[in-house]
Amino acid sequence: MKYKERAVMLSVVVLTFCLPITVSGQEKPTFKLGGTLRFNYTYSDWKTGSKDRGGDFGFDVFRLNMNGTYKKILLDAEYRFYPASSGGGMLKYGWIGYRFDEKHQLQIGQTAVPFGIQPYTANNYYYNVNCYVGLEDESDMGVKYIFRDTHWEAALAFFKNSDLLNFSDHTETSPDRYGYDVAGRNKEVNHLNGQLAYYWGERWKQQVGASVMIGGLYNLDTKRTGSRMAYALHYVLDYGYWNLKAQYTTYRMNPQNKAGENRDQIVMGAYGSTYHVAAKADLYCLSLAYRIPVNKGFLDEILLYNDFSMMDKHQKTFHDTYQNATGCMLTMGPIYTYIDYVLAKNHAWIGKEYDNAFAEGVPSDRWNVCFNVNIGYYF
Repeated sequence: MKYKERAVMLSVVVLTFCLPITVSGQEKPTFKLGGTLRFNYTYSDWKTGSKDRGGDFGFDVFRLNMNGTYKKILLDAEYRFYPASSGGGMLKYGWIGYRFDEKHQLQIGQTAVPFGIQPYTANNYYYNVNCYVGLEDESDMGVKYIFRDTHWEAALAFFKNSDLLNFSDHTETSPDRYGYDVAGRNKEVNHLNGQLAYYWGERWKQQVGASVMIGGLYNLDTKRTGSRMAYALHYVLDYGYWNLKAQYTTYRMNPQNKAGENRDQIVMGAYGSTYHVAAKADLYCLSLAYRIPVNKGFLDEILLYNDFSMMDKHQKTFHDTYQNATGCMLTMGPIYTYIDYVLAKNHAWIGKEYDNAFAEGVPSDRWNVCFNVNIGYYF
């Protein structure tokens, strides 16, 4: 009898001990999968073939997004499939995180760089000049801490390097990536980023913030580490259907190249190719948008905007870069369409000169024109 009682008691203890584990074991991670398929029509006035054909229409990108949660553990990733000529498949970002509570979060992996207006300063398909010098919509490999409350948002991050695709000792950074990173004979190493923003207002919703980036540039030839620094101040205003974004950025890159190599410019790469960028410059961005709710027929909303940005290069013999995009975005359920008229000068993506447009540039007063329509289905 005593043996049976002990057996029953032991069974109760074991069951009681295991019950929380069993319940916990029934908890499953939750995942959400999404993405988009986009096509692009482009008319470029500097391309003879494009003018003769009346523009070109083709595949832009297919992307997949996944985010998941398990208790306080987070997962967020985006992978994009571009044409081979634009770099092919690439991870835009992908990180694992931990949410301590509603205000504090930690992210590890290829996570967004906290610099400037988030997620970007512009509204149009071609973004602003900041994007093309690696200071906007960029993710690197490291760890990031984020704090958010009603009025304050702060981020502190350490990035060991840009997103590596090859761990060989002397291999240059591959340009088959989404965000622009330093490439060629220099590599980004040990970057520290900090950002602080303050929010206020109910009718006039405003935000003011500051960002800083300090890090190194390791040269594969000299095996010496140069420096990279960037600072930004930004302001955002939302009033009714209006939105205003303004940002000032200054940056300096001081590579330790081998003797005889130009240090006034540096190689950067993304989308399957590289070009040269001025090593020191000031960037100015100003974007104004107006939202028009429609909610009739197939059209839900129209967003009108004008995005201006310029690159004031410190080297006196270099010619400055300008970009202005006027356009609209049409929202039709899951379909989003950008219609942009872009004017640019000394711009690698909008003009004949690609390799040196963001560096020395050309002394021409000619503005190049690009008319672009991007159609995407988001799911």
